[in-house]
Amino acid sequence: MNENAQVLLGDCLDVMGQMVAESVHLVYLDPPFFTQKSHKLVTRDRQREFSFDDLWASHTEYAHFLVERLQGMKRLLHPTGAIFFHCDRNASHIVRLLLDDVFGAENFRAEIIWHYRRWSNAQKNLLPAHQTIYYYTRSDDYTFHPQYGDYSASTNVDQIWQRRRRDENGKSVYELDAKGEVVPNGAKKGVPLGDVWDIPYLNPKAAERTGYPTQKPVLLLEQIIKIASNENDLILDPFCGSGTTLVAAALLGRRAVGIDSSQDAVAISRQRLENPSKSESVLLQVGRAAYENANEEALALLQGIDVVPVQRNRGIDAFVKSDIDGYPIPIRVQRPEETILEAADLLYRAGSTKNAPLMILVALWEGGYFAFADELPPGVVVVEGPGLAIGRVVEEFITSREVSPAQQTSDSG
Repeated sequence: MNENAQVLLGDCLDVMGQMVAESVHLVYLDPPFFTQKSHKLVTRDRQREFSFDDLWASHTEYAHFLVERLQGMKRLLHPTGAIFFHCDRNASHIVRLLLDDVFGAENFRAEIIWHYRRWSNAQKNLLPAHQTIYYYTRSDDYTFHPQYGDYSASTNVDQIWQRRRRDENGKSVYELDAKGEVVPNGAKKGVPLGDVWDIPYLNPKAAERTGYPTQKPVLLLEQIIKIASNENDLILDPFCGSGTTLVAAALLGRRAVGIDSSQDAVAISRQRLENPSKSESVLLQVGRAAYENANEEALALLQGIDVVPVQRNRGIDAFVKSDIDGYPIPIRVQRPEETILEAADLLYRAGSTKNAPLMILVALWEGGYFAFADELPPGVVVVEGPGLAIGRVVEEFITSREVSPAQQTSDSG
């Protein structure tokens, strides 16, 4: 196990009572959330099950459990230290009041919203897509390292390199020197980190995934540790679970102590500390926009139809928002380099994996009304795109004008 980290078995209230006062520089806790559920999860290889109960007789019992332990954490916290309390909507109202009471409302620093995207659920409610992390400090003199992100595409970066000042009317204007030249504003580090963090929820297939319920991504803990601690500081996680805080601390050169009452949690934490690692988020590296590769030209031809664009699918451009007995209706627009049969085959291969009973191919070339309909894969229906439809209308109009009135009368007779 990493020599700078300890993982201790027991109730954190008892274990913290044996630790030296004011020795901890940062506390992160992710305790039970008052979900009133028993949490279970099986590892990917199906060889092991992790579980814990989050069941309470009342809000009062839960609050009493927390406040005793928060008081113990306050005793351990260094005067320059900070505490980050992770919770969700089930008990955030309770937690905020307890933190105000134990650490003082004047030491509240931020309500961090960890935002993520997850699959929809069947609840008759808005989809939960965030959790809350309350950030408090021990005093006014606390460790804080600003973090920076990239400027948005809408930011006029060339302008923010120029210093501004207030004129006699209080209006912000660019500052000029005695020669009338622009005064530079110094190097820019980027946009200061805000209190809404868009960090992906841990992918079920991520290398760091252990199978432990409620496991958080290392990237989330790294951000917290960077903000509020220095190298070699002591980090405490009194509900360490699978040990993510300890792993993040090890990767950033901090010392760490983790406590948990579960033998399974202690075992998995110690195992992870043998080789601390994290999964890199491709999403954060390349940005969400990099995943938006739907064919815009194809989608433009579907205007007027209520569809959901499909990203990263070679055979389907969109789904019709309505369905057939719960099954989707995929649409594909023929590409310039494809024959209709080639496009139909790609659509069928993609749509049949979703048991789509009807698949619509928009044809842009070849054919008017398609004599080869019998050759199409089952379930694929071809409709004319605007180019074919307009061409057919024009052709029929020209043909009708080429027939003389006399011929028309003769034909009708």
